Amino acid sequence: MERAAPLIAAIGAVASNGALGLDDWLPWDIPEELAYFEKLIAGAALLIGRRTYESMAAVPVDSFIVSRQADLPLRPGCRRVASVEAGLRAALATEKPVFVIGGASIYAAAWPYCRYFYLTRIDMPFAGDTLFPESIPLAAWPVVDEVSARYLERKSACEVRCRFLKYEQPQPCPVPAC
Repeated sequence: MERAAPLIAAIGAVASNGALGLDDWLPWDIPEELAYFEKLIAGAALLIGRRTYESMAAVPVDSFIVSRQADLPLRPGCRRVASVEAGLRAALATEKPVFVIGGASIYAAAWPYCRYFYLTRIDMPFAGDTLFPESIPLAAWPVVDEVSARYLERKSACEVRCRFLKYEQPQPCPVPAC
């Protein structure tokens, strides 16, 4: 029997102007969007960039942090890796689904290996110091699932539409052996 290809997916959210981060966190405050993210990644092995990792209050076990900083303080169950490919290999070895959770440079390096990209498109512009990488060709990937909802963005007190999209890359690259 042929073994199924391992699941590698990315997940993130982006404002209508391309912003995905501000001051090492999210530019918006939409609890339902954050809950969606947390539900999808529950029980998965995570690939995380150093700045994203440092911004997180809690990090689950089987998180692989991409950093050149050899003395990076690590939480229990986390491991530093030197590259996206090394992190993906280590995450796949857990035999759990793998989620790439950012930041921008990690998304840009990991997208060729991802079967899916779960992207919440927030239909409102936000100030941001980190933008979604334009190099990721999501426009060429089919959308295989889409749900839309309206939520209160708590910083602005405005209602905003969130489109929860699931893109599928038809032919993801295999993660290089070494």
